[in-house]
Amino acid sequence: MASLRFRRDPCGFICLLLTYFSVFYADYVVIQYVLIPAYSDSVWCSLHGVVFNLILLLLLACHAKAVFSDPGMVPLPETAIDFSDLRSQSRMNERGCEGWTVCSRCETYRPPRAHHCRVCQRCIRRMDHHCPWINNCVGELNQKYFIQFLFYTGLASLYSMVLVVSAWVWRIRSEREGAAEGDGEEEEAPSKHLIVAHYIILLVESVLFGVFVMVIFYDQLVSIITDETPLEQMKNRLMKDRPSSSSQHQPHTHAHTRKPRIPLLREVFGRGSMLLWLLPLHSTPPSAGGISYSALPDYDV
Repeated sequence: MASLRFRRDPCGFICLLLTYFSVFYADYVVIQYVLIPAYSDSVWCSLHGVVFNLILLLLLACHAKAVFSDPGMVPLPETAIDFSDLRSQSRMNERGCEGWTVCSRCETYRPPRAHHCRVCQRCIRRMDHHCPWINNCVGELNQKYFIQFLFYTGLASLYSMVLVVSAWVWRIRSEREGAAEGDGEEEEAPSKHLIVAHYIILLVESVLFGVFVMVIFYDQLVSIITDETPLEQMKNRLMKDRPSSSSQHQPHTHAHTRKPRIPLLREVFGRGSMLLWLLPLHSTPPSAGGISYSALPDYDV
């Protein structure tokens, strides 16, 4: 299914390539131009190298899980809905399945809080948004991996900025000491300009990616704690902006019960130890019976 998404969304495929190129470029610059020149005679070179590559390994693992995991696609029925029967919605309510809606594009019933993605061309349970950086939807079953990817990207960006700044300060001090001792610098001039260029590029990359992912990371946590996806927030704002006179004629919409923050976080990250929230491991289902339901409920249509 991932290959189908690649063909349908070339922008997502380009973003994937850009993501992996940025990660490997950052690793190359940190090892080749930061750690080896500045910390080659110290144990800090190996320590920083191991820690930085461990963060990148977790980043890539979380990214791969977010890319190839099922975000929560609603299974398609064997037979499409007969839209000529206009009583289907009322019969759903009579059967006690309030909140279920009909998707005219998938031609199937979908559970509460599910929305249709025009890129994936499927309905996604608790859909947050379609992210080109993972070339996949962010939904009920892979939101954990997406947030972990954001966290480790921000951590790697911050770590690389600290390493680059410290190495730059070390290089300035060593050049001053070399100039005071009368050492020649003409042989190092070309390499020095190359190193400075790599430093600037990595700093710009780290700042841009760091700020970008931290903003999205904050929005993701807020949407979990408030128990509202961005699509639901937009829908609620539109409902509030409507005149009060017309709201009386609107059909009753499904309102989910607001839960405490920790249970809401556990629905996304799993019910185990909080330390496991940092690892891209398979967790328990988001909610009891959340991943198993009939694609076509027992409706008389």
